[in-house]
Order: sequence, then C-alpha cells, then structure tokens
Amino acid sequence: MSIHPRGLDFLRDVDVRLTVELGRTQMKLKEVLSLGPESLVVLERMTDELLDVLVNGKPIARGEVVSHNGRFGLRIVEIAGLEGQPPDDALSPALPDGEEGQS
Repeated sequence: MSIHPRGLDFLRDVDVRLTVELGRTQMKLKEVLSLGPESLVVLERMTDELLDVLVNGKPIARGEVVSHNGRFGLRIVEIAGLEGQPPDDALSPALPDGEEGQS
C-alpha cells in the first residue's frame, strides 16, 4: 500500500461532529421525569472549569465560553497531546463514582 504524495490532506474535507460538553450529572429516572419549566439541574462541573471539546466523542481540547456577535463561542485554551499539556486521558470528562466510560 502506498501513501498519496499529499499525505493525508484528502481527509481535511471529512465532516466530523464537534461537541462542547458543559457538564454531567447522574439522576434517577423519576427525577428526569419530574423535570419541567423552571427546573434546575446542577452539573458536576464548576463555573470556572474549562469545558471539554470532543470530536466524534473523543476529547481533543478544552476551552472557555465566550460571546461573539451575540452568539456563544468557544475559545480553545488547551489542546490534547501538546508538550506541557496533560496527556489525552486527562481531558476525559470525570465520571461519577461507579460509572464507567464506554470503550
């Protein structure tokens, strides 16, 4: 098998899903079913913590929420795998006790 002279440039046009995770919580189904207007769901993430940025479910970065022209935006603060940064698994969202991540 040979690699095209342009390397992997052809992959640049592949669509991926970028997700920003604000936080998580664990609830019982009866609590979810009782949610309604004005309900408050408290997340495990603190307001000053960076948000996880995922591509197709894999953590690639962390960032902070910004406002840009009246819309929400995200300023990337950390990229996974760069020198001086935590390893990839450090970007994985913390799961509640007893909950295991998906493989």
